[in-house]
Amino acid sequence: MSAITPFRVDIPQSELDDLQARLALTRFTDEIPGAEQGVAVERVKRLIGHWRNGFDWRAQEARINAFPQFTTEIDGQNIHFIHVRSDSPDALPLILTHGWPGSIAEYFDAVEPLARHFHLVIPSLPGYGFSGPTRELGWNNQRIARAWAELMTRLGYERYGVVGNDAGSMISPEVARIDAERVVGVHVTQLFSFPSGDPAEFAELSEEDQAGLAVLDWFWKEKGAFNVLQSQQPQTLAHAIADSPAGLVGWLAQLFDEDLDDDFVLLNAAIHWFTGTAGSALRLYWENARAEQPKEPTTAPTALAMAEGDFRSIRRFAERDHANIVSWKTLPAPAHGHYTAHTATEALTSDVIAFFGSVR
Repeated sequence: MSAITPFRVDIPQSELDDLQARLALTRFTDEIPGAEQGVAVERVKRLIGHWRNGFDWRAQEARINAFPQFTTEIDGQNIHFIHVRSDSPDALPLILTHGWPGSIAEYFDAVEPLARHFHLVIPSLPGYGFSGPTRELGWNNQRIARAWAELMTRLGYERYGVVGNDAGSMISPEVARIDAERVVGVHVTQLFSFPSGDPAEFAELSEEDQAGLAVLDWFWKEKGAFNVLQSQQPQTLAHAIADSPAGLVGWLAQLFDEDLDDDFVLLNAAIHWFTGTAGSALRLYWENARAEQPKEPTTAPTALAMAEGDFRSIRRFAERDHANIVSWKTLPAPAHGHYTAHTATEALTSDVIAFFGSVR
Protein backbone atom coordinates (compact mmCIF):
# COMPACT_ATOMS: atom_id res chain seq x y z
CA MET A 1 0.00 0.00 0.00
CA SER A 2 3.03 2.28 0.18
CA ALA A 3 3.78 2.03 -3.55
CA ILE A 4 4.37 5.28 -5.43
CA THR A 5 3.01 5.14 -8.99
CA PRO A 6 3.74 7.54 -11.87
CA PHE A 7 0.67 9.48 -13.04
CA ARG A 8 -0.36 11.49 -16.08
CA VAL A 9 -3.52 13.48 -16.72
CA ASP A 10 -5.47 12.22 -19.72
CA ILE A 11 -9.07 13.39 -19.81
CA PRO A 12 -11.05 11.43 -22.44
CA GLN A 13 -12.33 13.46 -25.38
CA SER A 14 -15.85 12.29 -24.57
CA GLU A 15 -15.67 14.23 -21.29
CA LEU A 16 -14.56 17.39 -23.09
CA ASP A 17 -17.44 16.94 -25.53
CA ASP A 18 -19.90 16.45 -22.68
CA LEU A 19 -18.62 19.63 -21.01
CA GLN A 20 -19.07 21.60 -24.22
CA ALA A 21 -22.65 20.35 -24.56
CA ARG A 22 -23.45 21.35 -20.99
CA LEU A 23 -21.87 24.79 -21.41
CA ALA A 24 -23.87 25.38 -24.59
CA LEU A 25 -27.12 24.65 -22.75
CA THR A 26 -26.40 26.95 -19.80
CA ARG A 27 -29.45 28.77 -18.45
CA PHE A 28 -28.18 31.99 -16.91
CA THR A 29 -30.08 33.46 -14.01
CA ASP A 30 -31.51 36.97 -13.87
CA GLU A 31 -30.36 39.72 -11.53
CA ILE A 32 -31.46 43.16 -10.37
CA PRO A 33 -29.27 45.84 -11.96
CA GLY A 34 -26.97 47.49 -9.45
CA ALA A 35 -27.67 44.98 -6.69
CA GLU A 36 -24.57 43.38 -5.16
CA GLN A 37 -25.88 39.95 -4.18
CA GLY A 38 -23.01 37.72 -5.17
CA VAL A 39 -21.11 36.84 -8.35
CA ALA A 40 -22.53 38.89 -11.21
CA VAL A 41 -24.22 37.31 -14.23
CA GLU A 42 -21.91 39.26 -16.53
CA ARG A 43 -18.82 37.64 -15.00
CA VAL A 44 -20.28 34.14 -15.21
CA LYS A 45 -21.30 34.72 -18.85
CA ARG A 46 -17.79 35.89 -19.66
CA LEU A 47 -16.20 32.87 -17.97
CA ILE A 48 -18.56 30.40 -19.64
CA GLY A 49 -17.99 32.05 -23.02
CA HIS A 50 -14.25 31.73 -22.56
CA TRP A 51 -14.57 28.12 -21.37
CA ARG A 52 -16.48 27.33 -24.58
CA ASN A 53 -14.43 29.26 -27.10
CA GLY A 54 -11.06 30.29 -25.68
CA PHE A 55 -9.87 28.06 -22.85
CA ASP A 56 -7.59 25.28 -24.11
CA TRP A 57 -7.79 22.30 -21.76
CA ARG A 58 -5.36 20.22 -23.79
CA ALA A 59 -2.72 22.93 -23.48
CA GLN A 60 -3.33 23.09 -19.74
CA GLU A 61 -3.21 19.31 -19.52
CA ALA A 62 0.17 19.33 -21.28
CA ARG A 63 1.40 21.92 -18.81
CA ILE A 64 0.35 19.75 -15.87
CA ASN A 65 1.96 16.69 -17.44
CA ALA A 66 5.24 18.57 -17.83
CA PHE A 67 5.60 18.17 -14.07
CA PRO A 68 6.56 14.74 -12.68
CA GLN A 69 3.39 13.40 -11.04
CA PHE A 70 2.67 10.40 -8.86
CA THR A 71 -0.02 8.80 -6.74
CA THR A 72 0.17 6.78 -3.55
CA GLU A 73 -2.35 5.49 -1.04
CA ILE A 74 -2.11 6.87 2.49
CA ASP A 75 -4.55 5.96 5.26
CA GLY A 76 -6.96 4.50 2.72
CA GLN A 77 -7.00 7.59 0.49
CA ASN A 78 -5.47 8.07 -2.93
CA ILE A 79 -3.03 11.00 -2.87
CA HIS A 80 -1.84 12.67 -6.06
CA PHE A 81 1.22 14.88 -6.00
CA ILE A 82 3.74 16.70 -8.13
CA HIS A 83 7.35 15.93 -7.20
CA VAL A 84 10.07 18.12 -8.69
CA ARG A 85 13.63 17.42 -7.60
CA SER A 86 16.01 20.36 -7.60
CA ASP A 87 19.39 20.33 -9.31
CA SER A 88 20.80 22.14 -6.27
CA PRO A 89 23.03 19.70 -4.33
CA ASP A 90 21.93 20.98 -0.92
CA ALA A 91 18.26 21.52 -1.73
CA LEU A 92 15.82 21.44 1.18
CA PRO A 93 12.52 19.61 0.47
CA LEU A 94 9.33 21.69 0.71
CA ILE A 95 5.74 20.46 0.71
CA LEU A 96 3.31 23.10 -0.63
CA THR A 97 -0.39 22.89 0.19
CA HIS A 98 -3.23 24.62 -1.66
CA GLY A 99 -6.78 25.37 -0.49
CA TRP A 100 -10.37 25.81 -1.72
CA PRO A 101 -11.54 26.79 -4.30
CA GLY A 102 -8.01 26.37 -5.62
CA SER A 103 -5.94 23.35 -6.55
CA ILE A 104 -2.34 22.43 -7.28
CA ALA A 105 -2.60 25.03 -10.07
CA GLU A 106 -2.05 27.71 -7.42
CA TYR A 107 1.65 26.82 -7.43
CA PHE A 108 2.43 26.16 -11.10
CA ASP A 109 4.12 29.53 -11.64
CA ALA A 110 6.16 29.12 -8.46
CA VAL A 111 7.69 25.76 -9.40
CA GLU A 112 10.52 27.05 -11.59
CA PRO A 113 11.90 29.71 -9.19
CA LEU A 114 11.53 27.49 -6.12
CA ALA A 115 13.02 24.42 -7.76
CA ARG A 116 16.33 26.25 -8.12
CA HIS A 117 16.65 25.96 -4.33
CA PHE A 118 14.27 23.23 -3.12
CA HIS A 119 12.90 19.80 -3.87
CA LEU A 120 9.14 20.39 -4.27
CA VAL A 121 6.22 18.19 -3.28
CA ILE A 122 2.82 19.63 -4.25
CA PRO A 123 -0.05 17.29 -3.31
CA SER A 124 -3.71 17.53 -4.25
CA LEU A 125 -5.69 17.63 -1.02
CA PRO A 126 -7.77 14.52 -0.26
CA GLY A 127 -11.11 15.06 -1.97
CA TYR A 128 -9.60 17.52 -4.44
CA GLY A 129 -8.49 17.22 -8.03
CA PHE A 130 -6.47 14.21 -9.06
CA SER A 131 -6.48 12.75 -5.54
CA GLY A 132 -10.15 12.00 -6.24
CA PRO A 133 -13.10 12.14 -3.84
CA THR A 134 -12.72 11.16 -0.20
CA ARG A 135 -14.41 7.84 0.53
CA GLU A 136 -14.89 8.09 4.29
CA LEU A 137 -15.34 10.64 7.04
CA GLY A 138 -12.52 12.15 9.03
CA TRP A 139 -10.33 13.95 6.49
CA ASN A 140 -9.79 17.15 8.47
CA ASN A 141 -6.68 19.33 8.74
CA GLN A 142 -5.00 17.12 11.33
CA ARG A 143 -5.50 13.91 9.36
CA ILE A 144 -4.22 15.57 6.21
CA ALA A 145 -1.17 16.78 8.14
CA ARG A 146 -0.45 13.22 9.25
CA ALA A 147 -0.77 12.06 5.64
CA TRP A 148 1.68 14.74 4.50
CA ALA A 149 4.21 13.64 7.12
CA GLU A 150 3.84 10.06 5.88
CA LEU A 151 4.23 11.21 2.26
CA MET A 152 7.51 12.95 3.05
CA THR A 153 8.69 9.80 4.84
CA ARG A 154 7.89 7.68 1.79
CA LEU A 155 9.88 10.07 -0.37
CA GLY A 156 12.87 9.65 1.92
CA TYR A 157 13.04 13.22 3.26
CA GLU A 158 14.47 13.49 6.77
CA ARG A 159 14.13 17.28 7.08
CA TYR A 160 11.74 19.54 5.22
CA GLY A 161 9.80 22.79 5.23
CA VAL A 162 6.07 23.40 4.81
CA VAL A 163 4.40 26.10 2.72
CA GLY A 164 0.70 26.89 2.46
CA ASN A 165 -2.07 29.14 1.23
CA ASP A 166 -5.72 29.19 2.32
CA ALA A 167 -6.46 25.71 3.76
CA GLY A 168 -2.75 25.09 3.28
CA SER A 169 -2.09 27.89 5.76
CA MET A 170 -3.98 25.87 8.36
CA ILE A 171 -2.66 22.44 7.41
CA SER A 172 1.02 23.46 7.19
CA PRO A 173 1.36 24.46 10.89
CA GLU A 174 -0.30 21.16 11.80
CA VAL A 175 2.31 19.24 9.82
CA ALA A 176 4.95 21.01 11.91
CA ARG A 177 3.09 20.12 15.10
CA ILE A 178 2.77 16.44 14.13
CA ASP A 179 6.26 16.06 12.67
CA ALA A 180 8.15 18.53 14.83
CA GLU A 181 11.49 16.76 14.72
CA ARG A 182 11.72 16.96 10.93
CA VAL A 183 9.97 20.21 9.98
CA VAL A 184 12.44 23.11 9.93
CA GLY A 185 9.90 25.88 9.41
CA VAL A 186 6.44 26.98 8.27
CA HIS A 187 5.75 29.63 5.62
CA VAL A 188 2.13 30.71 5.05
CA THR A 189 0.18 33.53 3.45
CA GLN A 190 -2.42 33.71 6.23
CA LEU A 191 -2.49 32.98 9.95
CA PHE A 192 -6.14 32.29 10.65
CA SER A 193 -6.29 33.29 14.31
CA PHE A 194 -9.51 34.87 15.56
CA PRO A 195 -10.63 36.60 18.76
CA SER A 196 -11.27 34.14 21.58
CA GLY A 197 -13.99 36.26 23.16
CA ASP A 198 -11.78 37.58 25.97
CA PRO A 199 -12.31 41.37 26.13
CA ALA A 200 -8.67 41.80 27.17
CA GLU A 201 -7.59 40.74 23.69
CA PHE A 202 -9.03 43.96 22.27
CA ALA A 203 -7.26 46.31 24.68
CA GLU A 204 -4.82 48.70 23.03
CA LEU A 205 -5.06 47.13 19.58
CA SER A 206 -3.10 49.14 17.03
CA GLU A 207 -4.89 51.05 14.31
CA GLU A 208 -3.64 48.48 11.82
CA ASP A 209 -5.11 45.63 13.86
CA GLN A 210 -8.39 47.49 14.29
CA ALA A 211 -8.54 47.92 10.53
CA GLY A 212 -7.87 44.19 10.17
CA LEU A 213 -10.77 43.42 12.50
CA ALA A 214 -13.01 45.68 10.43
CA VAL A 215 -12.09 43.79 7.26
CA LEU A 216 -12.72 40.50 9.01
CA ASP A 217 -16.11 41.70 10.25
CA TRP A 218 -17.07 42.84 6.75
CA PHE A 219 -15.97 39.58 5.18
CA TRP A 220 -18.01 37.36 7.47
CA LYS A 221 -21.09 39.57 7.16
CA GLU A 222 -20.93 39.98 3.37
CA LYS A 223 -19.05 36.94 1.99
CA GLY A 224 -19.06 34.28 4.69
CA ALA A 225 -22.04 32.30 3.39
CA PHE A 226 -19.80 29.77 1.65
CA ASN A 227 -18.20 28.85 4.97
CA VAL A 228 -21.53 28.38 6.73
CA LEU A 229 -23.04 26.29 3.94
CA GLN A 230 -19.97 24.11 3.38
CA SER A 231 -19.56 23.60 7.12
CA GLN A 232 -23.18 22.54 7.54
CA GLN A 233 -24.57 20.98 4.34
CA PRO A 234 -21.91 20.48 1.68
CA GLN A 235 -23.86 17.58 0.15
CA THR A 236 -26.85 19.83 -0.56
CA LEU A 237 -24.73 22.12 -2.73
CA ALA A 238 -22.77 19.25 -4.29
CA HIS A 239 -25.77 18.13 -6.37
CA ALA A 240 -25.76 21.43 -8.26
CA ILE A 241 -22.07 22.06 -8.80
CA ALA A 242 -21.27 18.45 -9.76
CA ASP A 243 -23.96 18.62 -12.47
CA SER A 244 -23.62 22.16 -13.85
CA PRO A 245 -20.27 23.61 -14.94
CA ALA A 246 -21.82 27.07 -14.99
CA GLY A 247 -23.05 26.56 -11.45
CA LEU A 248 -19.58 25.39 -10.45
CA VAL A 249 -17.95 28.49 -11.97
CA GLY A 250 -20.47 30.76 -10.26
CA TRP A 251 -19.84 29.17 -6.88
CA LEU A 252 -16.04 29.11 -7.16
CA ALA A 253 -15.81 32.64 -8.55
CA GLN A 254 -16.97 34.20 -5.29
CA LEU A 255 -13.49 33.52 -3.87
CA PHE A 256 -11.44 34.01 -7.03
CA ASP A 257 -10.43 37.66 -7.03
CA GLU A 258 -12.09 39.77 -9.73
CA ASP A 259 -8.73 40.72 -11.22
CA LEU A 260 -7.52 37.13 -11.68
CA ASP A 261 -7.07 36.05 -15.28
CA ASP A 262 -9.90 33.94 -16.63
CA ASP A 263 -7.59 31.07 -17.63
CA PHE A 264 -6.46 30.65 -14.02
CA VAL A 265 -10.04 30.63 -12.73
CA LEU A 266 -11.12 28.15 -15.39
CA LEU A 267 -8.10 25.89 -14.90
CA ASN A 268 -9.04 25.46 -11.25
CA ALA A 269 -12.72 24.96 -12.16
CA ALA A 270 -11.81 22.43 -14.84
CA ILE A 271 -9.71 20.40 -12.41
CA HIS A 272 -12.67 20.25 -10.03
CA TRP A 273 -14.97 19.35 -12.94
CA PHE A 274 -13.00 16.68 -14.77
CA THR A 275 -11.99 14.87 -11.58
CA GLY A 276 -15.51 14.77 -10.17
CA THR A 277 -14.37 16.49 -6.98
CA ALA A 278 -16.49 19.66 -7.06
CA GLY A 279 -18.64 18.23 -4.28
CA SER A 280 -16.06 16.29 -2.28
CA ALA A 281 -13.78 19.34 -2.05
CA LEU A 282 -16.44 21.06 0.06
CA ARG A 283 -16.27 18.40 2.77
CA LEU A 284 -13.09 19.76 4.32
CA TYR A 285 -15.12 22.60 5.81
CA TRP A 286 -17.64 20.16 7.31
CA GLU A 287 -14.85 18.01 8.72
CA ASN A 288 -12.96 20.92 10.27
CA ALA A 289 -16.12 22.31 11.85
CA ARG A 290 -16.42 19.03 13.80
CA ALA A 291 -12.76 18.34 14.52
CA GLU A 292 -11.20 18.83 17.93
CA GLN A 293 -8.84 21.78 17.65
CA PRO A 294 -5.33 21.75 19.17
CA LYS A 295 -5.10 23.52 22.51
CA GLU A 296 -1.38 24.33 22.55
CA PRO A 297 0.43 26.77 20.24
CA THR A 298 2.70 25.60 17.47
CA THR A 299 6.43 25.96 18.13
CA ALA A 300 8.10 25.68 14.71
CA PRO A 301 9.70 28.84 13.25
CA THR A 302 6.85 30.46 11.35
CA ALA A 303 6.77 33.13 8.63
CA LEU A 304 3.74 35.06 7.43
CA ALA A 305 3.79 36.77 4.02
CA MET A 306 0.33 38.24 3.49
CA ALA A 307 -0.89 40.54 0.74
CA GLU A 308 -3.13 43.58 0.56
CA GLY A 309 -6.66 42.69 -0.42
CA ASP A 310 -6.50 39.33 1.35
CA PHE A 311 -7.31 38.10 4.85
CA ARG A 312 -5.67 40.42 7.38
CA SER A 313 -3.90 38.39 10.03
CA ILE A 314 -3.72 40.03 13.48
CA ARG A 315 -0.47 39.42 15.28
CA ARG A 316 -1.84 39.49 18.84
CA PHE A 317 -4.22 36.66 18.03
CA ALA A 318 -1.67 34.81 15.90
CA GLU A 319 0.92 34.80 18.70
CA ARG A 320 -1.61 33.10 20.97
CA ASP A 321 -1.77 30.19 18.48
CA HIS A 322 1.82 30.22 17.18
CA ALA A 323 4.63 30.66 19.70
CA ASN A 324 7.53 31.11 17.30
CA ILE A 325 6.61 33.67 14.64
CA VAL A 326 9.95 34.86 13.30
CA SER A 327 8.83 36.79 10.21
CA TRP A 328 5.69 38.89 9.78
CA LYS A 329 5.30 40.98 6.67
CA THR A 330 3.01 42.26 3.99
CA LEU A 331 4.37 41.54 0.54
CA PRO A 332 5.30 44.73 -1.33
CA ALA A 333 3.04 46.21 -4.01
CA PRO A 334 1.87 45.22 -6.51
CA ALA A 335 1.34 41.92 -4.63
CA HIS A 336 -2.39 41.75 -3.99
CA GLY A 337 -5.11 39.25 -3.23
CA HIS A 338 -5.38 35.63 -2.21
CA TYR A 339 -3.32 33.82 -4.86
CA THR A 340 0.08 35.48 -4.68
CA ALA A 341 1.93 32.36 -5.84
CA HIS A 342 0.18 33.02 -9.16
CA THR A 343 -0.19 36.82 -9.23
CA ALA A 344 2.96 37.92 -7.38
CA THR A 345 5.20 34.92 -7.94
CA GLU A 346 8.54 36.69 -7.56
CA ALA A 347 7.57 38.48 -4.34
CA LEU A 348 6.23 35.34 -2.70
CA THR A 349 8.93 32.94 -3.83
CA SER A 350 11.65 35.39 -2.82
CA ASP A 351 10.18 35.48 0.67
CA VAL A 352 10.00 31.67 0.82
CA ILE A 353 13.63 31.40 -0.30
CA ALA A 354 14.82 33.98 2.23
CA PHE A 355 12.87 32.44 5.12
CA PHE A 356 14.03 28.87 4.64
CA GLY A 357 17.55 30.12 4.04
CA SER A 358 17.43 31.59 7.53
CA VAL A 359 16.01 28.57 9.39
CA ARG A 360 17.53 25.53 7.72
